[in-house]
Amino acid sequence: MQIIKVVTRNLVKHKYLCQPKLLNVTSTLYYTTPKGADLPLAPGYQPKVVEEAYWAREKEPKKEVLTSCKRGTYRMILPPPNVTGNLHLGHALNATVQDVIARQERQLGYEVEWVPGTDHAGIATQVVVERTLAATKGTTRQEIGRTAFLEEVWKWKAEKGAGIVQDLRQLGCTLNWEHEYFTMDDKQALAVNVAFERLFDEGLIKRRNSLVNWSCALRSAISDIEVETVEIKEPIEIAVPGYDHNVLFGRIFDIAYRVVGGQTEEDGTAEEIVVSTTRPETILGDVAVAVNPGDPRYSKYRSREEVKLRHPFRGDTIPLIFDLSVDREFGTGAVKITPAHDKFDFELASRHKLEGRRVFTENGEIEEAYSEFQGKPRFEARDLIVDRLEELDLLREVRAHKMQLPLCSRSKDIIEYMMVPQWFLETKSMAEDALSELKSGRLQIMPSIFELEWERWLQDSRDWCISRQLWWGHQVPAYQAFDSKGNSCWVAAVDEETAREKAELKLGSKELRLTRDPDVLDTWFSSSLLPFSVAGWPDESYKEKYPLNLMQTGHDILFFWVARMMMMGLKLTGKAPFDRILLNGIVCDAQGRKMSKSLGNIVTPQQVVQGASLDSLKAALQQSCDSGIINPKELKTSTMGMTKMFPNGIQECGTDALRFTLLSHNIKNHFINFDVAACYTNKLFLNKIWQAMRFTLGSAKSLGIGLNEFETMEGVKLGMWDRWIIGRLAETLSICSDCSTNYNFHMATSALKHFFYQNMCDVYLETTKAAISSRSPSAYVHVATLTACLSWGLQAMSPFTPFVADELLQHVPLNIELKLSQYLDPKLQAEVADIVSICTTVRQVKSRNQISKRHSPKLCLFAQNEEAETILRRHLEQIAVLTRCGSVELELLNEESKFSKKLNFFSTAGALCSFGVSMNEDIPMPPAKREEMIKENKKKLKKLVNELQKYRLRVDNEAFQLMADSATKVHFNNRIKELEAEIDILIRLAA
Repeated sequence: MQIIKVVTRNLVKHKYLCQPKLLNVTSTLYYTTPKGADLPLAPGYQPKVVEEAYWAREKEPKKEVLTSCKRGTYRMILPPPNVTGNLHLGHALNATVQDVIARQERQLGYEVEWVPGTDHAGIATQVVVERTLAATKGTTRQEIGRTAFLEEVWKWKAEKGAGIVQDLRQLGCTLNWEHEYFTMDDKQALAVNVAFERLFDEGLIKRRNSLVNWSCALRSAISDIEVETVEIKEPIEIAVPGYDHNVLFGRIFDIAYRVVGGQTEEDGTAEEIVVSTTRPETILGDVAVAVNPGDPRYSKYRSREEVKLRHPFRGDTIPLIFDLSVDREFGTGAVKITPAHDKFDFELASRHKLEGRRVFTENGEIEEAYSEFQGKPRFEARDLIVDRLEELDLLREVRAHKMQLPLCSRSKDIIEYMMVPQWFLETKSMAEDALSELKSGRLQIMPSIFELEWERWLQDSRDWCISRQLWWGHQVPAYQAFDSKGNSCWVAAVDEETAREKAELKLGSKELRLTRDPDVLDTWFSSSLLPFSVAGWPDESYKEKYPLNLMQTGHDILFFWVARMMMMGLKLTGKAPFDRILLNGIVCDAQGRKMSKSLGNIVTPQQVVQGASLDSLKAALQQSCDSGIINPKELKTSTMGMTKMFPNGIQECGTDALRFTLLSHNIKNHFINFDVAACYTNKLFLNKIWQAMRFTLGSAKSLGIGLNEFETMEGVKLGMWDRWIIGRLAETLSICSDCSTNYNFHMATSALKHFFYQNMCDVYLETTKAAISSRSPSAYVHVATLTACLSWGLQAMSPFTPFVADELLQHVPLNIELKLSQYLDPKLQAEVADIVSICTTVRQVKSRNQISKRHSPKLCLFAQNEEAETILRRHLEQIAVLTRCGSVELELLNEESKFSKKLNFFSTAGALCSFGVSMNEDIPMPPAKREEMIKENKKKLKKLVNELQKYRLRVDNEAFQLMADSATKVHFNNRIKELEAEIDILIRLAA
């Protein structure tokens, strides 16, 4: 007991360390259980039990620790999950990253304001509720009406929103729930209406007829992010919503336009120009045919004043025009121009001042202006039009053609580009301001590779279509006013009364009829206001909680959300909403495939946390099908994929293992491959720490002391291996500190795992067992060292694994005084690393040859030189433990050493020594084993020689000698000497 009393009684409880280098190692975890109480610790780590105990403690009154280390406020908002369903792994990654940042900032002394919320997700939510209505009640939104449908959506939101909140809580997210928002709550609705009104009054929001992405199934415009592109390499039939049969795509049609007044060709046919198109159904809306002025096939038309072509269905004529943008290599080099249904054609027609003609209605049927095909769905009309062209002898060829087909990601409908009256926000000046934030250095984007993406989007920023023809969302706060004379105007206002006052001023009349636009706003419009709308804007009090310190989200919405937040923030508040952006990758499965229904590789955080049998996984898919979320075809493919991936279901991993696994990846990579098996491995890793705590508690009890008695490591005489493990702790904490500032969480988790698993549990703890068992004086120091490592190490782990850290930290004092810098000894670290490497090599030989305790293995070390012999002799006790050999002999390698006589197995273990393992004489060594050993040594020799050659080539390189620094040169030369020594030993062994 005298050893423990060396510890001073200067208790440093409640000491709050704020030094940046000790980031992650202070704790704001508060416990109701008095220190020193005999707390039980289960035989093994059980995630569910640990998490339930955590939540039970959370309900108890907390005794806060007073601290003077207040650094101000740190603000973030959680990217709001859509209320379309449950939390998925992408959400879990976002939330975990931000929670780790929040916990680390609190450890630094900041008051963290991390605001949670959910997004109404206009199109996505409306589609899923429509599917559910059709599957469960056999009805449509049109049949039940707008009011009843919106009631159904609000019910859906209440159920799914509550589930998302519960998932986030269970994930351990320390959000400020009292400030929770929903993007359609009253506070957000006011901000949206005010923002629209101000931008409208400034002339930045205008209504015009323009080309948009149109979903005929939804009867709404959709954003670019909701458009998927499918690559078609050959003719293929695809299911299209609203059609009883599949529709054939992947063909190109050559169609003749006859030249009005043209000459007769030599074969007697009329003069014509053949166009190539993949969309013959849009020929009804053609307003011109275009060719490249440099195309020699059409040079004869350049000299004519004008060239007119006869339209085959309308009876009128259209012009032949010349434009450099026409691709001469596409088809015949002549293209039909349909501005109302094609982006390229729309821009070309605008340059030539040609008006577009719409072919389809909003539900995808032929307009009444084209009586021959009126009311026909667009792809049925395609076949009819092709047949008529053939009858008119205008169809020249139909052939296979590679193409990109745009699909609506929500409805799976084929996108129709349509000219429809919509509200547009002019973004050019706003985009320039957002771009200047980056170029001036005021804005930092991590990883920096996305700075190019930021510039690309903003330099080419086009007007933003902000209206949607939906029922679910913020109704556009715009009113059309009509006076008694038939004059009309549009006004924007937060309410009808204000709108009427504005209209009266514009039209100069009080006899007005007001009609509010039934459309709703794009979901991204309301989301773009979040940094300041959740802070209370337009009320001036928002400035107290604005701007944010960090914007963290997925890189796939850098423009659609992040850039728009920057534009709107600068425009409406005059201040950037954040100055730092952290972007994470997309979560994929273990094979790097995006998670999708067709692959059946979608797993939810809850399935990973709680575990799931294969039957329950299948049942969840069936439930989604019954609710209309997926169709029977998707159910079949998903079930097959799920069965293949998880034939035995998913093992319970727990929340901590899920969090740790997500952050074991470099979140800045484009894609993050999540492996459930790796998650389960991390659960076992956490159990390893749990067992280390049990060992430490048991050891302290056997010595008659309590862990709470350890107050400081100052003045304690530590052994070499005690100093080594504390040095490893110091290095680990330093890595955690550095990684938190640059968000390289994967390096921090890797360092923590290596420290706890390899350094502490597999090495140091094993070396303490003999002293603790014999109750020798050093046992007290070992237990104190283990306690310090567990205390500081678990506090560094706590942001990543809060549940298990909170549980285990109850058993150790939180503020053991420890001057970490004193233990950073590179020479000692290198020496012990060499010893551990030797032990690992010995164990590998034993394992390969199935040498166990029953063989009574004995280890003989042959030191390369006297210096090596001195080093090895210092660690013989630890070597015996770590190699699991009954005894260890050490002798200097010289000419008298007779390996073959002494040993059954022999090899080298780095530059320090070679070794041999002998077994008891009762178990003879089979000749085959000896041959195998010789073969392994030859293989090792070849590998060492190859490595030596690489190092020599590098050192002999003139460029290396000129450019490498002195430390690198020393490292390379030392490594060459080590390899030469080991090769020499191995050659002598084999002789």
